Amino acid sequence: MSGNVDPPLLPLPDRVAELMSELECPPRLAAHLRAVHDVAHQLVDWVEMCYPALFFDREAVLFGAATHDIGKTVHVSELSEPGGAHEQAGRTLLLGRGVSPGLARFAATHASWTEPSAGLEDLLVSLADKIWKNKRVPDLEDLVVARLAEATGRAAWEEFVALDEVLSRIGDEADERLAFQASFAIHG
Repeated sequence: MSGNVDPPLLPLPDRVAELMSELECPPRLAAHLRAVHDVAHQLVDWVEMCYPALFFDREAVLFGAATHDIGKTVHVSELSEPGGAHEQAGRTLLLGRGVSPGLARFAATHASWTEPSAGLEDLLVSLADKIWKNKRVPDLEDLVVARLAEATGRAAWEEFVALDEVLSRIGDEADERLAFQASFAIHG
């Protein structure tokens, strides 16, 4: 890694770092997971601050963000090419290493946020996986807005304004995160 591309990202949880070591995680994937995990931290901090009565599993979101692409340790080509084989592979890898189904699910659900069973935690992991690089996905954001409006009883437009503000702020730092990720080799 080049020394001049190092934004102040939070470290991955110890359990995730151990899993990545066991799986010989490619450096670029480790950097990506760290960037998405850091963004997820910003999102859950915002939700907790602005919606203190809203119940959600903070630790599940953070674990999910930190492991959502772990299946790319098996499908390494998907680090540089499109593909979805890593999703189920990641869930299987995590389950095989003793991760609970409730936490392993994020590896499989992070790209299928339109499923009716997707909870707020799933939506937040998916959102972190998009906004880390400042990719705005209106359909995904609309689902998050609907959950927030339902929880608060406020109008959806009010929740949209609040979400848009935080996503814009997070997105403003995307170039640094993208440079950080790109500074790592795809293969170890």
